Amino acid sequence: AYRLGKGLEKDVDEGMRLARESAAGGEAIGQRQVGNCYRSGSGVEKDEERAVEWYRKAAEQGDAVAQFTLGCCCEIGIGMEQDKAQAVEWYRKAAEQGDALGQTHLAACCVDGDVVEAVKWYRRAAEQGCDDAQNNLAICCEQGIGMEQDKAQAVEWYRKAAEQGDAFAQTNLGFYCEHGEVVEQDKVQALKWYRRAA
Repeated sequence: AYRLGKGLEKDVDEGMRLARESAAGGEAIGQRQVGNCYRSGSGVEKDEERAVEWYRKAAEQGDAVAQFTLGCCCEIGIGMEQDKAQAVEWYRKAAEQGDALGQTHLAACCVDGDVVEAVKWYRRAAEQGCDDAQNNLAICCEQGIGMEQDKAQAVEWYRKAAEQGDAFAQTNLGFYCEHGEVVEQDKVQALKWYRRAA
């Protein structure tokens, strides 16, 4: 709260002190917060390798957010060598705990291999309201990837993602409205969605 100024006056040093105290006591959330500070350079000198060390400590304690974040570091190569196989392992751990971003990233990693598995994880994340997963699940429904093609269901998922501000979903929903495919043709609605996406 201090580090970000949420509900309190912003005090980066106090936020870092409290996070370090919590982390030293073995608290996973504190360890993750220290990792965030090192990754962003908030209250400390930016050090991505140290950030990864702290994320790993929290992730190994079962912190789903840290597991997801560590997966991202592995996938992209932040503070460590890029390791996509290790990224999938961390995404899976986060996903199995119900972390929607972990589920979405795990699904994206599965798309080129096991598309049925990818759809399963996109659906779980989409049902939690993750707009990126909703858009990707809509694409799977639309194109019949890992499931039977179902454009009506695709439109439903596009609409949910579009209403949350997902520009890709807004564009796709605009297309359906413009052409009257699956939904009644409505060029005014199409224009509305295209404008929101712009």
